[in-house]
Amino acid sequence: MNDDTSTAEKIIAKLETERDELRVQMHLAKEEFQDEWEELERKWEKMQHKLAAARDETRESSTNIGTAAKLLAEEIRAAYQRIRKTL
Repeated sequence: MNDDTSTAEKIIAKLETERDELRVQMHLAKEEFQDEWEELERKWEKMQHKLAAARDETRESSTNIGTAAKLLAEEIRAAYQRIRKTL
Protein backbone atom coordinates (compact mmCIF):
# COMPACT_ATOMS: atom_id res chain seq x y z
CA MET A 1 0.00 0.00 0.00
CA ASN A 2 1.46 3.34 -0.94
CA ASP A 3 1.26 6.57 1.04
CA ASP A 4 -1.41 8.05 -1.24
CA THR A 5 -3.71 5.08 -0.66
CA SER A 6 -3.09 5.18 3.08
CA THR A 7 -3.79 8.92 3.21
CA ALA A 8 -6.99 8.50 1.18
CA GLU A 9 -8.15 5.70 3.48
CA LYS A 10 -7.50 7.86 6.54
CA ILE A 11 -9.45 10.74 5.02
CA ILE A 12 -12.34 8.43 4.16
CA ALA A 13 -12.32 6.93 7.65
CA LYS A 14 -12.39 10.38 9.21
CA LEU A 15 -15.26 11.44 6.94
CA GLU A 16 -17.19 8.30 7.88
CA THR A 17 -16.74 9.11 11.56
CA GLU A 18 -17.88 12.70 11.06
CA ARG A 19 -20.86 11.50 9.03
CA ASP A 20 -21.88 9.02 11.73
CA GLU A 21 -21.55 11.67 14.44
CA LEU A 22 -23.68 14.12 12.44
CA ARG A 23 -26.30 11.45 11.83
CA VAL A 24 -26.59 10.88 15.60
CA GLN A 25 -26.73 14.62 16.29
CA MET A 26 -29.49 15.09 13.69
CA HIS A 27 -31.49 12.27 15.25
CA LEU A 28 -31.09 13.76 18.72
CA ALA A 29 -32.01 17.22 17.46
CA LYS A 30 -35.15 15.80 15.91
CA GLU A 31 -36.15 14.21 19.20
CA GLU A 32 -35.22 17.35 21.14
CA PHE A 33 -37.51 19.55 19.07
CA GLN A 34 -40.35 17.08 18.56
CA ASP A 35 -42.23 18.20 21.69
CA GLU A 36 -41.69 21.85 20.88
CA TRP A 37 -42.82 21.27 17.28
CA GLU A 38 -45.99 19.55 18.45
CA GLU A 39 -46.74 22.46 20.80
CA LEU A 40 -46.17 24.88 17.94
CA GLU A 41 -48.55 22.89 15.78
CA ARG A 42 -51.23 23.16 18.49
CA LYS A 43 -50.63 26.91 18.66
CA TRP A 44 -50.81 27.11 14.87
CA GLU A 45 -54.19 25.38 14.90
CA LYS A 46 -55.37 27.68 17.70
CA MET A 47 -54.27 30.72 15.75
CA GLN A 48 -56.04 29.47 12.62
CA HIS A 49 -59.21 28.90 14.62
CA LYS A 50 -59.03 32.37 16.15
CA LEU A 51 -58.54 33.96 12.75
CA ALA A 52 -61.56 32.11 11.41
CA ALA A 53 -63.58 33.25 14.43
CA ALA A 54 -62.40 36.82 13.90
CA ARG A 55 -63.94 36.82 10.44
CA ASP A 56 -67.32 35.97 11.96
CA GLU A 57 -67.23 38.41 14.88
CA THR A 58 -67.89 42.12 15.02
CA ARG A 59 -65.14 44.59 14.25
CA GLU A 60 -64.34 45.15 17.95
CA SER A 61 -64.12 41.44 18.71
CA SER A 62 -62.09 40.90 15.57
CA THR A 63 -59.61 43.53 16.68
CA ASN A 64 -59.12 41.79 20.05
CA ILE A 65 -58.79 38.37 18.47
CA GLY A 66 -56.53 39.78 15.76
CA THR A 67 -54.20 41.25 18.37
CA ALA A 68 -54.06 37.94 20.25
CA ALA A 69 -53.48 36.05 17.01
CA LYS A 70 -50.69 38.46 16.05
CA LEU A 71 -48.95 37.87 19.39
CA LEU A 72 -49.34 34.12 18.97
CA ALA A 73 -47.99 34.31 15.41
CA GLU A 74 -44.96 36.25 16.64
CA GLU A 75 -44.35 33.64 19.34
CA ILE A 76 -44.52 30.83 16.77
CA ARG A 77 -42.22 32.71 14.38
CA ALA A 78 -39.65 33.25 17.15
CA ALA A 79 -39.75 29.56 18.02
CA TYR A 80 -39.26 28.59 14.37
CA GLN A 81 -36.26 30.89 14.21
CA ARG A 82 -34.85 29.41 17.44
CA ILE A 83 -35.17 25.90 16.00
CA ARG A 84 -33.62 26.98 12.69
CA LYS A 85 -30.63 28.54 14.52
CA THR A 86 -30.13 25.42 16.62
CA LEU A 87 -30.20 23.11 13.62
